Amino acid sequence: MMTLHPKIIDLTLDRVDRLLAALDHPEHRLPPVIHVAGTNGKGSTLAMIRAGLEGAGLRAHVYTSPHLARFHERIRLAGDLIAEDHLTALLDEVIAANGPASITFFEATTCAAFLAFSRVPADYLLLEVGLGGRVDATNVIDRPALTVITPVSIDHQQYLGETLAAIAGEKAGILKRGVPCVVGPQAPEALEVIEARAARLGAPLLVHGQHWHCFAEAGRMVFQDENGLLDLPLPNLPGPHQIDNAGAALAALRALDRGVAEAAVTRAEWPARMQRLRHGPLVEAAGPGIELWLDGGHNPAGGGAVAATLSAMPPRATHLICGMLNTKDVTGYMRPLAPHVASLTAVSIPGEAATLPADETRDAARRAGIEAESAETVIGALTAIRTRDPAARVLICGSLYLAGQVLRENG
Repeated sequence: MMTLHPKIIDLTLDRVDRLLAALDHPEHRLPPVIHVAGTNGKGSTLAMIRAGLEGAGLRAHVYTSPHLARFHERIRLAGDLIAEDHLTALLDEVIAANGPASITFFEATTCAAFLAFSRVPADYLLLEVGLGGRVDATNVIDRPALTVITPVSIDHQQYLGETLAAIAGEKAGILKRGVPCVVGPQAPEALEVIEARAARLGAPLLVHGQHWHCFAEAGRMVFQDENGLLDLPLPNLPGPHQIDNAGAALAALRALDRGVAEAAVTRAEWPARMQRLRHGPLVEAAGPGIELWLDGGHNPAGGGAVAATLSAMPPRATHLICGMLNTKDVTGYMRPLAPHVASLTAVSIPGEAATLPADETRDAARRAGIEAESAETVIGALTAIRTRDPAARVLICGSLYLAGQVLRENG
């Protein structure tokens, strides 16, 4: 499939529209769609919406990207991960329909997902944008039930633009005429762009800080909108930033008048987002005294979210094992982490052509004010940290691609 287009990413809808037409338009035979865009928090917000819907006994299809350990994680059919043989058959069908025409990997797999979703009954489809929004392959749904834009920040500038306003314009491309949109916390310049597009389209907005509020209070979480107040447990996904994600999920569920609020915040599952690793070979190698965590955040906002999470955890010397891609603002990611960590051990990401060499990640950490060294492997880094500090908190971080490698290695 990769031979059918020379670029991994090439944002346009022309090829997707052509292929969907050849497949007899499965995108027209989908359950109500909740379309989610944003820079950070898309996956967590989507996971909470799913948990709320399933808590009410509803069935949800889910499409997310990228995967962590195995490709089929991207597609859930009425709650269950798609079977490998089913996915293979769908991809064969898509490739046959496409023929020799140009198509990217993400475009082809998105069309395969739409085929699957069109053939299995469900109450909703939770659809995560791959990159941007306006010309992302998922943006072929003429009238979703609801759109959601989570916080917009600087990332993927080579595809989406150099300014926050330009990036917000790409994300706001999922807005549709007359369709409500839940908007998470935004910088003023991003919100201005979203509001201007919504006004042009007559799309009602439900904006954080205006139409809904969500905050922690006395060890609980409070959500409030025009329909009243909800007093709920704190989200089971760790980190203060998950309060905002939970708020967006609850605002979405309330806009749909569906779902169970408490299930949304207590039953969500989303791996590699400040995930505590408790079992597996890496945990055994770390030894009983080490507290081992995994996070896939990779941009400055992601670094800020991890820093806020660490600052809210019980005091403990924290050491990072970090691998990043060469397309990211590495120092920007590390700068907010510097006050909260004792050291960083840099690694390259195995099998990733775009990995930043470990020594360059180490040097970026030092520029950010973090004591840093490099290691050949994650297990080597973990062994060195355990030798220095056998009671440490260790966070493996910097990339979803590294997180995926770790989850595969850890079984």
